[in-house]
This record gives sequence, structure tokens and C-alpha cells, in this order.
Amino acid sequence: MNISRGLARQHGSELSLIHRILDAVLILAALWVIVAAYEDQLAGHYYIAGAVAVGAYLFVAEWHALYGSWRAGSLREEYRALLSTWIITLVILFVFAFISKASIQYSRVAITLWFLFTPMLLILERAILRVILRKIRAKGINSRSVAIAGNGKCASRLIDAITEGAWMGLEISGIYDENEVVRHQGNAVPYYHLKELIVHAQEGRIDSVYIAYPMNEEEKISSLVGQLADSTVSVYVVPDVFVSDLFHARWSSIGPVPLVSIFESPLYGTNSLVKRMEDLILGSLILILISPVMLMIAAAIKLTSSGSIFFKQRRFGLNGQVIEVWKFRSMSVMEDGPIIPQAQKNDPRITPLGAFLRKTSLDELPQFINVLQGRMSIVGPRPHALAHNEQYRKLIHGYMLRHKVKPGITGWAQANGWRGETDTLDKMEKRVQYDLYYINNWSLIFDLKIILMTVFGGMRGKSAY
Repeated sequence: MNISRGLARQHGSELSLIHRILDAVLILAALWVIVAAYEDQLAGHYYIAGAVAVGAYLFVAEWHALYGSWRAGSLREEYRALLSTWIITLVILFVFAFISKASIQYSRVAITLWFLFTPMLLILERAILRVILRKIRAKGINSRSVAIAGNGKCASRLIDAITEGAWMGLEISGIYDENEVVRHQGNAVPYYHLKELIVHAQEGRIDSVYIAYPMNEEEKISSLVGQLADSTVSVYVVPDVFVSDLFHARWSSIGPVPLVSIFESPLYGTNSLVKRMEDLILGSLILILISPVMLMIAAAIKLTSSGSIFFKQRRFGLNGQVIEVWKFRSMSVMEDGPIIPQAQKNDPRITPLGAFLRKTSLDELPQFINVLQGRMSIVGPRPHALAHNEQYRKLIHGYMLRHKVKPGITGWAQANGWRGETDTLDKMEKRVQYDLYYINNWSLIFDLKIILMTVFGGMRGKSAY
């Protein structure tokens, strides 16, 4: 038996405690260093702010499970949870300063720098700790022995994930199945009959068991779980979720009944609040900055063609509810019926000024008003006309899942050039693929990245007419 393998694992709670202490030290040290650079001495109210910040951060971090095992955790998910934790901490600090009427006592420059640099330090700390753990696990220390029950597609995906993620410190001790084993290509892991799994588990040769049978083999899974209860191994059931290419499944529960959520928006609870704050703050600032441009465009539309300045069209919003989306009018028609031809190259409906507005996406600027109204977000899947929605929902698998979040002025698809005319089905499928990727991987940082890509690269696309 490799004694060193379990040393760090036996002290998991101690390591978690050390990690909490490191986070607290970094938060306080960042505050004190920054304040010291702007003031002669550290006044008492800064000690209070630091204490409140540490307490709030550690409390919210428990809610986000920031100090759980990193063994199978995603780096992106951890950073997303960290930033969300810090943002909530800041909200708590603002509320505390407002109630205590102490905000005037603090240096705005120092506090702003502290707000910005602290999450960077916490992320850097985690990156360094992960590197150290990887090196430790590469030497066989703190690794876990896992067994996989099953030999189908689900098991193959799990094997690939463990093999490619060597940093997790998971070692596949064997693959177990009751049918004749078909070896995983290029895999040297030993194969055993399923009945040997119970014996190996009871002998202590395995730390964890991953049951990777299809969900329709309920009796086999239930029997195996019951037999493994007579051992000390950790048991995980790997859901054979047929829609895993759409959204990552999430575990939840109703009372004592466990559930796997499949079609669920990531923007609920705290995430929904963060997203709305982002829209209100950035939307207001952007609208103030672009208001002179909008006034000039409005005047130009009035002077160059007859008709309304704005074009309002019904589209699907959050959860498929119909909303009214505003744009600067770029055509000589105001179509909003059951059949709406998409704009094409040299489209006679487009006015000369409208062609410029559409090419530069300036016709989308009034949608910042929609953002403040709560109908749209700055970032999200682009809303399509009702007629186009009805067309594509029948042709593209998972198309309507785009409406699990608010539609956006710009999105991951548009930032990557997928905009404009979709004259072939594969173009719309590609756009939907990018939209679902965005929903599945949403974070505040991801939103800011898309906004920056849009500002500096524009909403690119040669097919934008």
C-alpha cells in the first residue's frame, strides 16, 4: 500500500482551514498595504472594514463551496464562484457603510484599489496552490484510487476526462463490467468482472467507485449501490444524460428527493442579481455616453427618409415571453408579421443610411433602453423575429433553450462573427451552438470579455446586411 498517497487526504480539513486563513490574510494584507500607501496611519475604521470583509467573504464562500475539494472541480467554475463571492462581499460592505454612515471616513481611491486587486490576489493564490497540488499528485502523493463500473459510452467519456485531467490525482485502478470486456482504445487499465468490484472495495483497494451504466439499467445500478454499502468506498453515479450537449446537469432536490436539473438557467438567485446590476450600471453609463450619437442618428433618419425614427418588433425574450425590441429604422418597411424575409445583400428595403447603420450595428443602440426596461441584457443570445423563431425551433435541436436567459444586444456568437443573414441551416445551428455555450458558461468575467470584444472588434460578420 502507498502510504504517502493518503497523507494529505487525511489532513483535508486542516488544509481547508489553512486555505481559509490564507484568504483572510490576503484580504486584510491587501487593504492594509493599499491604505498605507495613501494615508500615514491605519485608522480604526479600516480595521472594522477589514473584519467585516473577512467575515462576509468566509460566510459567502461556504455558501459557494469555495473550500471543497479541487480534485474534480473546474478552474473556471472556481474563479466564477470566487468573483461572485467577492461581489456579494462588496455589497455587504456597502450596506454596512450606508447603515453606519461611515463611508465618508474612507479614502475612495484606496477602497477602489482594494476592491479591484483583492480578487486578483485570491485568484493568483488559487492558481499557485493548484500548481503545487499538481506537482504533489504527479509524484503519486495525495492521489485517489477509483474504479469505474460500466464499459459503454458514458464510461469511455469518464475515462477520457480522468486521463486528460491528471492534475486531479485520480488513478483508475480498474474497469468493471459483467459482460465480456471491450478494452478502451489505447488504455492500459486492468479490466475485471463486475463481481470482483465488491471484493476489491471491501479489501480497501479502492477509494471511490463511479457507476457509469445507462440510466435504463436501474435495477443493476440499485443492486450495485446496495452491495457497495457494505464497504467504506465513496460511490458516485454518473448520469447518462442524453442532453448533456445542451446544458451541464445540476443536482438539486425537492425535500428529501434528489433531482438532476437539465434545462435550467444559470442566472438565478445571486447570479440573477449580479447580471441585473451589471445591466443597470453599464447600461446607464453607456446610454449616457452614446446619447449624442443617438440624437445625430435620429436626426439623420428624419432628414433622409420618411417614417418613424424607431423600428419596434416583437421578439421572444426570457422564458419565451414576447417583448418589443427597439432599433433605429434602417428599412423603408416596418415588417412584424408571420412572414419576415431576412435582410440580404443589396436588399431594396434597406435605405442608404440604414445600410451604414446595419453594417456598423449602430441601428442596435436603442436596445440599451430595452436593457434598462429589463426586457434585454447587454450580453445574451440575439433575439430573433417571431416568424424566424417558429421556423428554426422546428429545425434545430435545443433552439428554444436560448430563451433561458434574457436576449442581448451582443453575444458570444456575434463577437465571433456569427451575425447577419443565415441563408443556410448550418449557419443558424452554429449561432445556436455559440449561444448555448454562453448560457452554459456564463460569468461576469465572460460578459465583460464579450463586451470588450464587441467594442474593439465590433460585431463582426461579412453577412451583416
